Amino acid sequence: MRFATTILSALLLFMAGPLARAEKAVPESAAAVELSFAPVVKRTAPAVVNVFAQRIAVSQQGNRFFDDPFFRRFFGDDGSFGRPRERVQNSLGSGVLVDPSGLIVTNNHVVANGTDIKVVLADRREFEAKVLLTDERTDLAVLKIDVPDEELPALGLGDSDALEVGDLVLAIGNPFGVGQTVTSGIVSALARTKVGVSDYQFFIQTDAAINPGNSGGALVNMKGELIGINTAIFSRSGGSIGIGFAIPTNMVRTVVATAESGSDAIRRPWLGVEIQDVTPDIAQSLGMARPEGALVVGLHPESPLAKAGVKRGDVILAIEGKPVENAQELGYRAATTAIGASTIVEYQRKGERRETKVTMVAAPETVDRQDTLIKGPNPLAGATAANLSPAVSDELGLPSELTGVVIAKVERGPAQRFFRRGDVILQVNGTEIDSVETLTTVLEANEGLWRIAVNRGGRVIKLAIGG
Repeated sequence: MRFATTILSALLLFMAGPLARAEKAVPESAAAVELSFAPVVKRTAPAVVNVFAQRIAVSQQGNRFFDDPFFRRFFGDDGSFGRPRERVQNSLGSGVLVDPSGLIVTNNHVVANGTDIKVVLADRREFEAKVLLTDERTDLAVLKIDVPDEELPALGLGDSDALEVGDLVLAIGNPFGVGQTVTSGIVSALARTKVGVSDYQFFIQTDAAINPGNSGGALVNMKGELIGINTAIFSRSGGSIGIGFAIPTNMVRTVVATAESGSDAIRRPWLGVEIQDVTPDIAQSLGMARPEGALVVGLHPESPLAKAGVKRGDVILAIEGKPVENAQELGYRAATTAIGASTIVEYQRKGERRETKVTMVAAPETVDRQDTLIKGPNPLAGATAANLSPAVSDELGLPSELTGVVIAKVERGPAQRFFRRGDVILQVNGTEIDSVETLTTVLEANEGLWRIAVNRGGRVIKLAIGG
């Protein structure tokens, strides 16, 4: 009976019309029991599409020892052993039409490195899709299909900040490739920050069934608005156990706006601040009633917060009236604010609550990045190195105070075996690496043994390669 009462209470949302939200109340008549999700599904489902992506994967066939010249001396160097082979990988996901012109939002991981991307509409028509924008940091991508002389069904973007725990939602996508599927549930939680699938940890949690293939699909409210892009699930079996996560539309909106502007790179507001969560012990030491906010532990000299008067040791509590519960939420609130906008930041200093006006700025490029593809007989061959600045650090999700040289990209070559995107090169053969120019000069020395130290995620790793 409790389960039935919960469902009936939720269905009362239709009392004022198919898409209008009504006052929440206990059902009082038999007519209320006959209410259905069908009006919302009919309005929203045509805007949800299937996305199919193909990518070419290169695999090394044969034994890895044939990479070594010593073994090729005996078995030949004609490429018959250890030759890279190409194979086609297929990716299946979902997407959402957000503009009648054919603009589609999906997950970046659905289309990443795709060479042939197709979109199948709800009416089973199939179109080639062009990738307008991919953003690994939010795990979002924007596609475009051309359907001449036709306005396609599209979903409007709702305000994800208006969601409340307990609100009824529908998830629409193509799980396991079985075809378009609609599942229902509620908003189980808001502002989930430990999901780990993107740099901006601020997810809507729902118990609407989400499975592989739902990625990039729609999470809609009872007004028929898009309020999230389904992205990840927590599962021990690979299937749904009622814990799914969606990217809020207020983050989606910034990515779509960038794609509509014609830019292929997202410029986000930059705070230039190093922060950490306020633990119960920290809250007690600061005289706070409870743990909340983001503690400022460092500020870049060019930080707009520093210029507005915020200092190390302050606790940021809200941005533009929206509370900041932890460090991840501060990053989300900043990322969904426009560059150039003036916003009110509330913070606590020595037990006193204060506020200041902050002008949001893009991360500055304080030095020329000098993107350089490393070539030649060295372990870094195939990597693209760049001089670090706040702008480069922001693109790679690194602390803004880092300086020196970073691996901005890793392509085919020896670098794939030893290095990752975001590695900061500290030393090569005893020489401190302070610029791309210094790095290339050291690499041109062509020594047989390479001793390289890198900062990877705050941990120093020392490599000895060759000999």
